[in-house]
Amino acid sequence: MLICPFSSLFAKENLGRMNKEQLNRYDRLINEPSNDWDIYHWATEAKPAPEEFEHDVMAMLREFAKNRNREQRLRQPDLEYLFEPSR
Repeated sequence: MLICPFSSLFAKENLGRMNKEQLNRYDRLINEPSNDWDIYHWATEAKPAPEEFEHDVMAMLREFAKNRNREQRLRQPDLEYLFEPSR
């Protein structure tokens, strides 16, 4: 899993809007690389991502990492959103 709370906040904001293919790409992204810091560096564009992870979900993660609204992201969200029915 990605570095928290970054990953938890991204998941809370985006998983409910992803289609099946995007969810599969997200699953591969957070489970295949052996180093969570690599994912963080790819998302913040400190390092280039491998070609296999250059897709729409990485673009979403990069946009999220820019934090254009300057939200405070210092703690993980409550996990109740995982148990709420889909809208």
